[in-house]
Amino acid sequence: MDALYTTEALATGAGRDGQVAVAGTDLEFDLAIPREMGGSGNGANPEQLFAAGYAACFHSALQMVARQQKIAIEGSSVGGRVSVLRTEEGGFSLAVDLEVVIPDLEEEVAQGLANAAHQVCPYSNATRGNIPVTVTVVDD
Repeated sequence: MDALYTTEALATGAGRDGQVAVAGTDLEFDLAIPREMGGSGNGANPEQLFAAGYAACFHSALQMVARQQKIAIEGSSVGGRVSVLRTEEGGFSLAVDLEVVIPDLEEEVAQGLANAAHQVCPYSNATRGNIPVTVTVVDD
């Protein structure tokens, strides 16, 4: 497959307590381990960045499938929640919860759009079968 787009980021410093910069942009973050995991919490962390990226990507996929089906989804939003889990082997894994809001649309139609978006979203395709991802349609 040919890449449609490629980006690059560089992490420096002390890993989760370091810095990250995205090439060709002004995106630069100080990183910090979350308080819940014993850190200062005084900076972004990889899970926050993953949640933001997944939510934005999934929302874009939702808008694309809605356009294809000629369904208006004005005021829609997608919230992403990423959790760090401890594995039985002593390592770590992730879990994702996506919350889809499409005002003024029947729940069945909204769920159909969310299901279709889950099939085309690059993040969904990358995580499928690797980590638990739950997609829930809510009223608001």
